[in-house]
Amino acid sequence: MIGVTDPSRVQLEPLVRAALAEDLGRAGDVTSDAVFPADATMAGVIRAREPGRIAGTAAAALAFSLLDERVMVERVCADGDTVAAGSVMMRLTGPARAILAAERVALNLLCHLSGIATAAAALVAATGDWPARIACTRKTTPGLRGLEKHAVRAGGGVNHRFGLDDAMLIKDNHIAVAGGIGPALARARAAAGHLVRIEVEVDTLEQLEAALTGQADAVLLDNMDPATLAEAVRRVDGRAVTEASGRVSRETIAAVAASGVDIISVGALTHSAPILDLGLDTESTAD
Repeated sequence: MIGVTDPSRVQLEPLVRAALAEDLGRAGDVTSDAVFPADATMAGVIRAREPGRIAGTAAAALAFSLLDERVMVERVCADGDTVAAGSVMMRLTGPARAILAAERVALNLLCHLSGIATAAAALVAATGDWPARIACTRKTTPGLRGLEKHAVRAGGGVNHRFGLDDAMLIKDNHIAVAGGIGPALARARAAAGHLVRIEVEVDTLEQLEAALTGQADAVLLDNMDPATLAEAVRRVDGRAVTEASGRVSRETIAAVAASGVDIISVGALTHSAPILDLGLDTESTAD
């Protein structure tokens, strides 16, 4: 289990409310309202259909309780747990209309976030004994960045910056417009507060030397092959944090990690991770 703290209700509630409002539309769950009397109750479990790493349990639980506070939710698994196929993750009892109306929103969030956590855990495992940490990027679903980055942590990864205001990352277009790495770094350093770190994206070893001369705090080694990455790490020699990025996959990540980089950032963690297959199974009903 990876110990991660649940996102706060202040963070979760606006997102979950918006998702419920989108799904309920103008008339609510017309199917459940027609099929069940108002006092019908049910019990059910959310179960894993396949093995994986779990994230999003707090968001899923909130979806049910926001629709009806009488829904009792028992979280059997916590974010960061690894589950086997068939494992029960959550138990639900309460009004049938509320449980079934919230089902899709709860599962959408839980499946998506658990898919990200599972993908992160797979990449962490694939690095073997190399110390490189797996990081996400800003390539996230609009509105869900905080939850998706939480899911990466649940998978054993770490977070890159949350937004443009966290740190300075001088990328290729900044360099082109500024007239080079040297001028871009100098201007960034003059404007940065004392707690703001500056990273520079480099494509070549020549650019790396310019970033080191300008005393960048971190260098993003973009789309370099493993041999070039290893040479870059040798040249940096601990003077800056080294981050590898660019088309990293489960098949290539061990070779990237073997270069000795500190961080491997993977956009696919949040923009392309498949869902983890989870479902709600009814255990009993009562009128």
